[in-house]
Amino acid sequence: MRHQRFFSLDEVNRAIQPLLAELNRRPFQRLPGSRQSVFETVDRPALKPLPPTRYEFAEWKRATVGIDYHVEVDRHYYSVPYRYARQPVDVRFTATTVELFHRGERLASHLRSRVPGGHTTVAAHLAPAHQVVAGWNAQRFLDWAAQIGPQTQTVIERVLQARPHPQQGYRTALGILRLAKAYGNDRLEAACQRAARLQVISYRSLASILKHGLDRQSPTPTQAPLPLHHANVRGPAYYH
Repeated sequence: MRHQRFFSLDEVNRAIQPLLAELNRRPFQRLPGSRQSVFETVDRPALKPLPPTRYEFAEWKRATVGIDYHVEVDRHYYSVPYRYARQPVDVRFTATTVELFHRGERLASHLRSRVPGGHTTVAAHLAPAHQVVAGWNAQRFLDWAAQIGPQTQTVIERVLQARPHPQQGYRTALGILRLAKAYGNDRLEAACQRAARLQVISYRSLASILKHGLDRQSPTPTQAPLPLHHANVRGPAYYH
């Protein structure tokens, strides 16, 4: 094959295959038989069946279940039964699946998702409506937000309503409300007002508004529309 040219690994393998079969059948020079005959008499009888499923490389990590009963894996969130909120778990994840264990017991198994910021939720994992789990429920977030101000309460309400299940918004709501600790209630209230006006309600948007001091800026006035009769407005008659 030294004088042949190949343009892909597949081409090389196709050229090697018939030569390999011939090499395996070639008799040994000093021993009886060939590579093929030794394989048939010694190796093949000792072989075991292949596993029923193909081997998949798996990674493990230690995590703590959030107040929303979800665990983050590669920026995606997977649910476990609500009674395990705030509990440490072991996470086993492959290219196709995510499994969550607590003290050796498997709590859940999910197909792996590549959607960043998304949620994979089993409805049976969620707490009954209005039940307080790990000290948290939707009403507690709304009451906390109301103490800061009406704009903050509106933002938190929209965060909780934007998800198929309110619990999926708990992390975002908690992150937003904790911004008051760093920037104060008044600034968070102003930031929520600006975010609601711009329709960019998310933790990252609010954190960016506060970080860059945009909450302290006056609202940008909207440009007044041009009058119907103006020197720069020609009207449809101009084009006839």
